[in-house]
Amino acid sequence: MPDTIRIGVVGAGANTRRHHIPNLKKIEGVEIASVVNRSRASSEKVAKEFGIPRVHDTWQDLVSDNGIDAVVIGTWPYLHCPVTLAALAAGKHVLTEARIAMNAAEARQMLAASRVRPHLVTQVVPGPATFAADPMVMHLLADGYIGELQSMDLRVPAGFLNRDAPLHWRMNRDYSGLNILSMGIWYECISRWVGPATAVMARTRVAVPYRMDQERGERRSIAVPDHVEVLADLANGAIARLHWSSVAGFMPGPEVSLYGSEGTLRLEMRGRDNAFLSGGRRGDKEMAQIAIPEEKTYRWRVEEEFISAIRGKEPIRRTSFLDAVNYMDFTEAVHISSREGRRVYLPLA
Repeated sequence: MPDTIRIGVVGAGANTRRHHIPNLKKIEGVEIASVVNRSRASSEKVAKEFGIPRVHDTWQDLVSDNGIDAVVIGTWPYLHCPVTLAALAAGKHVLTEARIAMNAAEARQMLAASRVRPHLVTQVVPGPATFAADPMVMHLLADGYIGELQSMDLRVPAGFLNRDAPLHWRMNRDYSGLNILSMGIWYECISRWVGPATAVMARTRVAVPYRMDQERGERRSIAVPDHVEVLADLANGAIARLHWSSVAGFMPGPEVSLYGSEGTLRLEMRGRDNAFLSGGRRGDKEMAQIAIPEEKTYRWRVEEEFISAIRGKEPIRRTSFLDAVNYMDFTEAVHISSREGRRVYLPLA
C-alpha cells in the first residue's frame, strides 16, 4: 500500500463538498488527487475551491488513472453502479454516496463485483438520521427494555405539498431510480435496530403529475411518489407501519415508536443531531425522557472509516454493500407492491 492514499472524486455534489472532501483532507496521508464533475467548468471550480491538483474530463478517465487509489462517488444514483463497477475493475477502492443504486438489480451487481475483489474496500455513505440515538436504542432493545417487539410506527413528513416546485433530481426517475423521498435512509436506520423486513404491502401517490424541468426547459411527467404508506412484516412477527410524505402538513415527525410486550420507546428527531428519546414500561404512569449519554451516540466518521479500512485497521460497518442491497430490496418491493397491489416477500433474490 502506498504511503499516501490518492483519492479521485467523481461528482462533487453538496454532501461531497460538505463532508467527504474536507474530512478526507484532514486525514494524514490522504490526498485528493483529482476531480470530475458534470462539466469542465464545474470541475475546475471545485478543484480551485479545495486545492485539488488535477481535473479529468470524464469519469472514465479518472477511474482509469493509475495515479488514483480510491474513488469517491458523489453523483446522483444513476451513475453509482457503472462508476463502481469500472472502479473495482480498475483496482480502486470505492466510497459511494447513498442511495447505493437505482434499483435492487444494480445493487446486487455492485455487491457481486465487490465480492470478486475482497482486497478492495467498498462502502456506501450511511443514512445518518438516527446517529444521535442509534447505540442507545440498540442497547435498550438488547437489554429487554420493551420486552418482545410487537409493532413499530415510523412517520417522516416533509411539510405541505408544493405544486410549484421545479423538478428536483430526487423526483426524476432517470436520476434517482426507484428511490422515494427519504424512504431508504430511514429504512436503513430502523433496520439497524430490528433487522430487515420479511414482506411489505405498500400504497403510493404522485400528487403532482407534471413539473417543470428547468435544465431542459420543459414539463416532465413525474413517477416518483410524493406519499408512501407501507405495512411491513418483521422477522419476529411484529408489524411495522411506515409513512413518508411530502403532502402531509403538520404531520408529527420524524419519529419512531417501538411497542413491546413490556414497554414502549419513542424517538423524536428535532433536528439532525437533536434526538429526544422517551420510554415507559409496564406499571409506569406515563412515558418519560431517557437521557442519551455521550458514549451511546454515534458521530459521523464515514471518511475516517473508509481510510482506516483501506489501511486494514477496521472493517466497514456503516454502510456495507450487503446492507445497501437490503434497503434496495425494500425500496423495490415497495415499488412492486404499490404497482401490483400485492404483498411482496423479502429478500427479492
